[in-house]
Amino acid sequence: MINIGEQIAASYLQFIRGCEFIQTNLYTIESQGEIDVVGINLKEKKVYVAEVAVHLTTGLQYVKDKRPNNVQKLTEKFSRDIEYTNRYFSEYDKHFMLWSPVVKSGNRAPQYNQIGHIDEIDKNIQAKYGVSIEFVINEKFLACIGEMRAFAKSATADLKCPVMRLFQIEEWLNKHAGH
Repeated sequence: MINIGEQIAASYLQFIRGCEFIQTNLYTIESQGEIDVVGINLKEKKVYVAEVAVHLTTGLQYVKDKRPNNVQKLTEKFSRDIEYTNRYFSEYDKHFMLWSPVVKSGNRAPQYNQIGHIDEIDKNIQAKYGVSIEFVINEKFLACIGEMRAFAKSATADLKCPVMRLFQIEEWLNKHAGH
């Protein structure tokens, strides 16, 4: 079954960031892990490695033993991703991303403050690898969808990607129906 969150990230990397090669659910044998989306832009020698978490009602909420586990889980995932990418794409400009449409903050206890978790994950990865993660969350996630819609609106050829084709149909229908 198609994972729509991974398809959104993959489509963005392909159509907006210019990646010629996209792989979803890349199994990494050494670490026995999986990378949600990898995009390779050969012209610019860039590799994009994205983890995707689409948890709508709970927001970004990984749990272990019925307790929030975002920081440990995502720090470990990105550590494996960075080590894999450094091993196999040493000559490339590397970009690491977390795509999650709903990341909650608020006045909740720190263990439930997902925006705080994002900050902790960023600090952990910075300290261990000197790498910044691009967090495509909340408003930025919506802005990326907006970029994809704008691209789809201007495209006249059939976009051979289900996500982009849907955006294209919606944009052309809005134009045709006079909205």
